[in-house]
Amino acid sequence: MPVELLSKRPDKALPIYLVAKNGSDAAWPTAAREWAKLHEFSGEAGRVLCFPTDSGQLGGALCGMGASDEGGLTALSSGALARALPAGDWYFSDVPGDATLAALGTVLGSYSFERYGKKPTRALRVAVGDDVDAAHVSRIADGVFLARDLINTPTNDMGPAQLEDAVRALASRFKARVEVTSGDGLLKANFPMIHAVGRASDQAPRLIDLTWGRSGSPKVTLVGKGVCFDTGGLDIKPASNMLLMKKDMGGAANVLGLASMLMEAKLDIRLRVLIPAVENSIAGNAFRPSDVLQSRKGITVEVGNTDAEGRLVLADALALADEESPDLLIDMATLTGAARVALGPDVPPFFTEDTALAFDIATAADASADPLWRLPLYKPYAARLASKIADTNNVNADGMAGAVTAALFLRKFVEKAHSWVHFDIYGWNPTDRPHCPVGGEAQGIRALERFLTRRFGA
Repeated sequence: MPVELLSKRPDKALPIYLVAKNGSDAAWPTAAREWAKLHEFSGEAGRVLCFPTDSGQLGGALCGMGASDEGGLTALSSGALARALPAGDWYFSDVPGDATLAALGTVLGSYSFERYGKKPTRALRVAVGDDVDAAHVSRIADGVFLARDLINTPTNDMGPAQLEDAVRALASRFKARVEVTSGDGLLKANFPMIHAVGRASDQAPRLIDLTWGRSGSPKVTLVGKGVCFDTGGLDIKPASNMLLMKKDMGGAANVLGLASMLMEAKLDIRLRVLIPAVENSIAGNAFRPSDVLQSRKGITVEVGNTDAEGRLVLADALALADEESPDLLIDMATLTGAARVALGPDVPPFFTEDTALAFDIATAADASADPLWRLPLYKPYAARLASKIADTNNVNADGMAGAVTAALFLRKFVEKAHSWVHFDIYGWNPTDRPHCPVGGEAQGIRALERFLTRRFGA
């Protein structure tokens, strides 16, 4: 990790002043005040200004953190430091707001995807003081970086088989158990919809099942959509809409990032991670619009659109997860364009009938600068999924309330879980931000880590 966090200040380390927009400059040295005035620096989010000493040497840096009423991700504006500061030793001299978020932002901003030749960011050492748990920050950053790396890897190197390899590597690191059901074995094991969606690919579809922790601990199950590439199937996407489809396994990437955080924290839970890993391809044996698919749960599904495949593979995985009545069942998926129309790329919606759970997740999201927003599981809309020949359709005909109806479709496959929550994430950052470059992004998992560690204890 290019940024190393320290509790003690190294000799000759230079100061970093984190500056709220139009905040006080009373703690700054005179040279910094004069330099900021000369360069019209007023604490704009993500702007870094290095200032000289009176003798012309590098004296330190100012980092704008934006205004408190701008909210959201501005708390992570310190991420700009990782790309702007010269390599060397630094320390936080003045931190308005949450010092842990400031440290986390600095580390997250150091991310670079280097698999195909991109140069890493500069190596920095930053002293953050005793109030920041550096090990906790590193654990969170490791999980975020894992999710980003998996999403950023193109499908020629991240198909269902390689996604399985990534799960096995994580399991090996934490001594977890992995079982995989693949190919025609999915039919024998009663996962017909996972098989139907993935059978046209030259890589066999599979269900990856990771378990970790004591059997008597509270059961927390994570289900992540692992569509490694989505052509749309026979309802083929336009070429422009396929350009980002390597990210359609973003739900799987995010639950693996979250699992990494939880296992590293040694949380006393019985963790299960289920990933239906498929590629929605086109071939002579591809599933078709108007096909009726059997599901693991016994619900028959008419295929109104083959480009609504994610909910099909999730349904079989959710049905399996539900069979053991987990205390908490969480699924994450890059599921609908409707969610992006409603809330944009930065704010994933989540759906749950558990009001107390929703409150706790929203509180954790605010505290961790990991924005989320609850949308309703409005039951009357379930009628929009009606089929004349099957128990349900996988899409609603008019396209309205698409994120809600997708969540209601998944709801049909969950009965026994004590609590269930569905996250419809984008999994991608479309513009450079201080804490992350353009590319794959972890969404919701920092909030979930905070919620889970507080509910189940570290």
